[in-house]
Amino acid sequence: MKDEGIKDVVRNTYSQIAERSQQSCCSSRGCSASSLAQAEAVGYSKGDLEGIPEEAAMGLGCGNPTAIAELRDGEMVLDLGSGAGMDVFLAANKVGSNGRVIGVDMTQAMIDKASAIARSNGYENVEFRLGEIENLPAEDNSVDTIISNCVINLAPDKSKVFNEVHRVLKPKGKLVVSDIVAEPALPDSIREDLDAWAGCVAGALEQNEYLEKISGAGFTGLQVVPNGEFYAEDPKSGGTVKLLSVSVKAFKP
Repeated sequence: MKDEGIKDVVRNTYSQIAERSQQSCCSSRGCSASSLAQAEAVGYSKGDLEGIPEEAAMGLGCGNPTAIAELRDGEMVLDLGSGAGMDVFLAANKVGSNGRVIGVDMTQAMIDKASAIARSNGYENVEFRLGEIENLPAEDNSVDTIISNCVINLAPDKSKVFNEVHRVLKPKGKLVVSDIVAEPALPDSIREDLDAWAGCVAGALEQNEYLEKISGAGFTGLQVVPNGEFYAEDPKSGGTVKLLSVSVKAFKP
């Protein structure tokens, strides 16, 4: 399966989500609850959610990377796959007016939606840029912290993503990502299913492989926090496969 074909499906899916403001199943709790309830279920506090625009919460995450990112006043932060901006706005509240948060997303519709939310809610310390996470629109050694929530899973070439993250981070900078991994490895019947790619399932690597790719990009001090587990259906066998939601923190030396 070609990488560009996967990207096209993912881009089209999330463009439609942005345009319709519908929910997605990139959550260990499924899509039946409201977006805010889903956010609480994967680790966001009520205080977090009360401090950001409600329309930014679209139920797209599988964890809360900002909870363990230890963001500080004045930091420069970049969010991979920022969607409608939920984690960008959370980070913006933490870094304050002296800091700045950049959201990068591959879908113009999400960029437009997030930018409109920022304008209407008076966020002056955020910016949204169109781009792919395998080729970040950011300068070398320019960012203190990079966060991501259930998005690297969607990238066909995760090694390239982590190499880009390493390039953009300042020395001593940190990566904090919430994502979905498989336990054990997924069968080909799921990996070759384009709908499963868009649903944050087919791109899930085994946890050890995922962590090895982070280490292979040059990161050290990896810390893993489990968020929960859920099951996805194998369309070929009719059985189920186990998936884990985890948050990972790593550091650039």
